[in-house]
Amino acid sequence: MPTNIPTVAFVGGGPRTAGVLERLAANRPELFARPLAVHVIEPHVPGSGRIWRYDQHPGLLLNSAAADITMFTDVSVTCEGPAADGPGLDGWAAGVLDGSITDVPPLPTELQRQLRALTGATFPTRQLQSVYLEWFFRRAVSALGPDIAVTVHRDTAVRIDSDGDDGTGAYRVTLAGGGTVDADVVVSALGHTDSLPDEASAGLAGFAARHGLFHAEPSYTTDVDYSALAPAQDVIVSGMGLAFVDLVVLLTEGRGGRFEETPDGGLAYVASGAEPRLWAGSRRGVPYHSKISSTLRGEAPGGPRFFTAAAVQDLLARHGELDFRTHLWPLIAKDAGYGYFRELFTGYPERVRIDWDEFSDRFGTLDWYSPERERLVRESVPDTAFHLDFEQLDHPFAGRDFAGHDDVQRAVAAYIEHDLRLRTSPDHSETLALFIALLKVYMELGRLVPAERLNARSQQAVQGWWHGFFSFVDSGPPPQRLRELLALHRAGLLQFLGPGLEIVPDEASGRFVAVSAHSGVRVPAAALVEARLPAPAVSGSANPLLRHLHSSGLGSEQAVLTAVGLHATGRLLVSAAGELVSAVGEPNGRLFAVGPHTSGWGAGAFARPGTNAAPFRENDALARRVLRLLAEDPHDGVGPEPGDRGRRDVEAAAVAAASGKAQPWNN
Repeated sequence: MPTNIPTVAFVGGGPRTAGVLERLAANRPELFARPLAVHVIEPHVPGSGRIWRYDQHPGLLLNSAAADITMFTDVSVTCEGPAADGPGLDGWAAGVLDGSITDVPPLPTELQRQLRALTGATFPTRQLQSVYLEWFFRRAVSALGPDIAVTVHRDTAVRIDSDGDDGTGAYRVTLAGGGTVDADVVVSALGHTDSLPDEASAGLAGFAARHGLFHAEPSYTTDVDYSALAPAQDVIVSGMGLAFVDLVVLLTEGRGGRFEETPDGGLAYVASGAEPRLWAGSRRGVPYHSKISSTLRGEAPGGPRFFTAAAVQDLLARHGELDFRTHLWPLIAKDAGYGYFRELFTGYPERVRIDWDEFSDRFGTLDWYSPERERLVRESVPDTAFHLDFEQLDHPFAGRDFAGHDDVQRAVAAYIEHDLRLRTSPDHSETLALFIALLKVYMELGRLVPAERLNARSQQAVQGWWHGFFSFVDSGPPPQRLRELLALHRAGLLQFLGPGLEIVPDEASGRFVAVSAHSGVRVPAAALVEARLPAPAVSGSANPLLRHLHSSGLGSEQAVLTAVGLHATGRLLVSAAGELVSAVGEPNGRLFAVGPHTSGWGAGAFARPGTNAAPFRENDALARRVLRLLAEDPHDGVGPEPGDRGRRDVEAAAVAAASGKAQPWNN
């Protein structure tokens, strides 16, 4: 193979990179039939990466059922490249079992048991998911063909340097181990990264250090050492989202406890004696909604009816800037409500007073927040429990004051029990219809609305409130996890602090104090866990490459103008094409970034089959951009001589191979 072939480097080798590699393979016959060199820089196993690596507690689960997980760009995806058929997680498991999929290494006995027990409705372990993701990575590499040399560097990228100022030069990626990788195009796909503590967390950490307390700052839960937490110790937990659920698993089952089904259909927790006692609260005061186990009864859901390309184009034509709350959210809410009510009316006609056709016709002419729409629902749906109030859904205890600690315990436990009844009962599939409708508009937002046409307030709203609300409703834990929270509560190992949680570092007592203004509850403790992922922060990132991109000017941090001045979002600013935008506002034409650390809107790396998933659309578009750029042969007269660059590639590969960190994957 010639040494001066075009080269692309991926920084990060998790599922997002695997998805782009698959798209490179799918689009290459059309756009780039020549040899190509690919480098993947990833300290963990490629395919799964850090977040989905096998080396995690075996009890940690995905928050999606096996039937809702695929890495393949199926025919539902709107993209220029060809669709790719392939199994989702449940189909892959079946293929491994029946022998139709053979390129999987021998699995441990426990994973073999999980494969045999897996159905489409199973919430799989992260360990099993890691095997699927690593298989997909190997498959994507193989699909690239024998004339594509793929080298994996089990190392960390610490800096990127360009040999040109106009975005057309080559790049050199420096690795923590001392090696380098030269490339014509670089794609940063770092996934979730850690950040240095923000001012609030740093203050809490300093307080803990002065008083000899335990403090865990926001982080990926499974990477934190909780061994200092003693049995029966009181621990304040700030946050009740998915990180909280993982924390509970690690501090209960992870310490030898177990759950047992009871004869009456309940769940009991058998303690090991090693568990601390958790006091959990948050802004809402409740955990994320359970995933849903019902099936639809009524008419099949269609695509968005009100939040459509035509509606958005009309808004863009009439307004210079769009406001999320004023212009977009009412359409999103109406679409979500339409899906919810369609299931209610067509699946449960006994719960309504008029037929669906009449309701649908009248509903379609009304604004979501209009008095006329509210009156239509009141007149048509007798039971107010089915009226769908998004504000109440978002803040279930809004306006409620509690009589004290016991009142909070009863209220939160009753809320969780009610949520489980709604979301696991076959008689409440309207919750599934709402889930599907919200998912569809969530996936459409980035495709329909140009980010640059949103006003500054809306940039914050999309990344903040909208993503948080969607996650709260649609991205919650499996039902079993909420049953377990109730069992731990009954066992006295989990207490609820209620909404409006505030953490006060009390110098007088030398303790953290959890305070809820809604209940008057005050709980002092010598341990605090901030149970959430760290907010993105380019300049304050714990990732050396992100900090370098910011300090070097190759990249910049997204900032939006708010009423109180310029607000940095913490995300790496990228263009609509995914190019890094420099400190002077110029896109770097051959330096791309995708994922949650960027200002782009595509969320996730895998998705539900048949949903035209945003990350799959982005993967295809990015792969085609990369192939077109490489086909332009940019080094014909610019940058280093091809032979020089080729020698540097060979020399760098030799150094990396000698260190044992570089592995050829397909040659």
